[in-house]
Amino acid sequence: MANISSMLRFSKSTMTKLCLALAFLLAVAACFFAVHVLSDPYGCRIADGVTIAGLDVGGMTQGEARKALKQAAEDVLNGQSLVVNLPEASISLSPSDVHLQLDCRKAVKDAYAVGRGAAGDDSQTAAQDPQYQLGLLPYLTYDAAYIQETLEDYARQYDTVLTQPGCRAEGAMPDLSVRNHQEDVPCQTLLLTLGTPEAHLDVASALAQITGIYDQAFAAAAEGSYRVTVEVVPTAVPEEPDWDAIYEEFSIPAVDDTLDMQEYKVVPGSYGCRFDLDAAKKMAENAAWGDTVSIPMEYVEPEILGEAVYFRDILGSCETKHNNNENRNTNLRLLCAALDGTVLEPGQEFSYNDTLGERTAEKGYKPAPAYSGNRLTDAIGGGVCQGSTTLYNCVLLADLEVVFRACHGAAVSYVPIGLDAAVNWGTTDFQFRNTSHFPVKITAEVSDGYVKMQILGTDEKDYYIEMTSGYDDSDDAVIYAVSYKNRYDKETGKLISKDREAFSTYYRNIG
Repeated sequence: MANISSMLRFSKSTMTKLCLALAFLLAVAACFFAVHVLSDPYGCRIADGVTIAGLDVGGMTQGEARKALKQAAEDVLNGQSLVVNLPEASISLSPSDVHLQLDCRKAVKDAYAVGRGAAGDDSQTAAQDPQYQLGLLPYLTYDAAYIQETLEDYARQYDTVLTQPGCRAEGAMPDLSVRNHQEDVPCQTLLLTLGTPEAHLDVASALAQITGIYDQAFAAAAEGSYRVTVEVVPTAVPEEPDWDAIYEEFSIPAVDDTLDMQEYKVVPGSYGCRFDLDAAKKMAENAAWGDTVSIPMEYVEPEILGEAVYFRDILGSCETKHNNNENRNTNLRLLCAALDGTVLEPGQEFSYNDTLGERTAEKGYKPAPAYSGNRLTDAIGGGVCQGSTTLYNCVLLADLEVVFRACHGAAVSYVPIGLDAAVNWGTTDFQFRNTSHFPVKITAEVSDGYVKMQILGTDEKDYYIEMTSGYDDSDDAVIYAVSYKNRYDKETGKLISKDREAFSTYYRNIG
């Protein structure tokens, strides 16, 4: 019992000593901690201004910082896919595919160490130091090989080699001959394939951009730019389409109908085809590299086609000024309407009276001054002689055969003396014959105060004609006039011949 009692006394004594020792140690520790806290410039917290990938952890304890960092990593690194925008496609790097892992403890530890250098940095200035902005890369692990392989897959699919633009015609070439051409048969279509540049994805550069976004992931996410846009700059670009060469190669000009001047027959022409150059350029401008643009072709009709081939040349032309008598001018318009468009085949004879027919009030002709011998009287259709005179001068210049012509009883004012042609229904006509090898056409109109007529046809002559006339007025009663046809060489302008055309007698006085 004594021993037991002695042991109890010893235990109590020992326990007392241990408690005192523990209390002493706790007091020492508390004093040490108090001294440490008092001596720490940041009060055992992370220095103000310290960020981790854009996440502000300044002023936090390490525990608070770890919690905030874990939450940010959960929201961004583990909660979002990083989108990589490339020229031809986008790549989505999901957290599970990339196997992102963040060592939050080490990142916070290093953040806590910022500003606690041996020299004791001043927190007010040290916060401006780049060292206060920590990135994630030192604490982040990811599958770099997977990212690189994904980029290389893209490069294999979309890297391009330099090609130049090319053009070809699609569809069968239609028959463009005038005789066989069919408007409802589609014309060809041009297929213009634009060239492609030489372009290669710089995988290393793209990978660096991706890791750069990971390094500042939280800042990027906060700004709404948690993505990467990678530009692929061409190392060589194709030439622009040579539009002049394309147009020359694929556009076919129309060919006019022509005449065989030896056999006096028509040589049929052909239709052409072309495309709208300005529209094609705009289509190409709106297309991408390597695209094929469909450019429709369209038919081009010859300018001279069918019977128009015969009427390309002005064989003879004459204008005569009319007065202000409205009845007379009505008659002039009616006669021109009757003459206009009249076609004479080779050898065919023309009659002025037959072409106009009898001039009657029922046809719209009006009474107007007209010559009857040497007397000036009003007659239905007065003024039609100005039409026959104008046409007569066209016939002379065209060098066609005058079959019948009569002069007026008195000289007229609208042509030189000796160059008029009188007509009267039932008694006096003006007639000529088409002596050329091709058809001729009469055009006639009243405009701008003139009666205007032309004979159109195919000029076979190597000369041109000018008409002159002279007169003798020595007789007291009549005037004698002679007209001459003067032929001049087209090349030299030299007079070839001068022949008398007609002899005319006019009364001097008008009754």
